[in-house]
Amino acid sequence: MLASGLLIQVSRQVRRIALTVLLGGLLGATLVRLGPGFGVDERELDSRLSAESQQAIRSQRARDNNIASFYFRYLAGLVHGDFGFSQSLNRPVSELLKERLPLTVVSLGYGVLGGISIGLALALLTVWWHAPGADIVPAVLSGLCLASPAAVIALVFLWLGPWIGEASRWAITLVVFPHVYRYAKNQLVATSQSPHVVAAQARGLSSWRVLWAHVFTPAAPQLAALAGISVSLAFGASIPIEVICDTPGIGQLAWRAALDRDLPLLVTITVLVALMTLVVNSLADIALALCAPSEGAAWNPRAAE
Repeated sequence: MLASGLLIQVSRQVRRIALTVLLGGLLGATLVRLGPGFGVDERELDSRLSAESQQAIRSQRARDNNIASFYFRYLAGLVHGDFGFSQSLNRPVSELLKERLPLTVVSLGYGVLGGISIGLALALLTVWWHAPGADIVPAVLSGLCLASPAAVIALVFLWLGPWIGEASRWAITLVVFPHVYRYAKNQLVATSQSPHVVAAQARGLSSWRVLWAHVFTPAAPQLAALAGISVSLAFGASIPIEVICDTPGIGQLAWRAALDRDLPLLVTITVLVALMTLVVNSLADIALALCAPSEGAAWNPRAAE
């Protein structure tokens, strides 16, 4: 029964991912095509080029004017592993992704894990430490990080680069951390006020045991959703961070593609971002469905001890 339910959940998530990615790629292509400046190539301003060369440049871009035909050609190429050709960088898109994607994935991994770890640790400390004003420092720190644009955070860590190492990873960490801290703190505070927590405290259990077994464990499935949110935040923040820190990753590539209105490259990056975000969200949803108690079952505080 559990296996069949899991299979249904997985198939539902796969269909959702496929439809969303296809629609996201089409919308991305439409926005780029209808955006101002599309079809303009700075090479046309080069006075050294002949009229024939300039006409060849215009003809090369003319085939992307029709959104429907471009997208169908793009999907047909995907079936054969062809992601298109970047006109601005004069290289196949697949080569660019192979070079830059691993660096961005590593930065996102460090940033997401660091942000989740710091946010959860401070949230747990805030709930466990009942002293007045215990949440002032974490709240101020998270508020400052939340109010600071990702570009400003990147500039700070770029300046501190010689002392801390990889600046982009630390910058992504501070972008993710305040969102995790605020959500985790609210969730843990709400759980800590449940009747079973009050009963556990009345029985004289230690504070750490109550925090782990009766507060964190029941809230863990809800906190699992932070993974998908964190990946989305980290990927969005990686664009200005990689540009400012001069990190040759996907974020910097997306910035250059947007400046050059490189339609094949932008659509590929859009599909990639949508795919990564949806996969992480779907894994979190599946984990949440597996960890959720069965219908009609209640949380048993004795089972957690």
